[in-house]
Amino acid sequence: MIQVALPAHLRSLAGIHGEVCLEVEGQPTLRSVIDALEIRYPMLRGAIRDHVTQQRRPYVRFFACQEDLSHEPLDTPLPAPVVSGAEPFFIVGAIAGG
Repeated sequence: MIQVALPAHLRSLAGIHGEVCLEVEGQPTLRSVIDALEIRYPMLRGAIRDHVTQQRRPYVRFFACQEDLSHEPLDTPLPAPVVSGAEPFFIVGAIAGG
């Protein structure tokens, strides 16, 4: 069971309270977790990654085990502590400003 922590604006969009627990078939990767999240909460489609390119949105970041996975390929396997459920997978809304 993969635990996914979402930023407040995505939780609000999907009507979620707290973390989400997802079952992922096979080797959990960035892509498979996002696919499972979008299947369970279709209103999140397009909010985390682009509809056409399937690439991460510019102001969305992925973290696991204190590592920034945002620039890793989508088929990157998730770390073992995330796969075992000991650590959550974080989807974070980045902040920009000047």
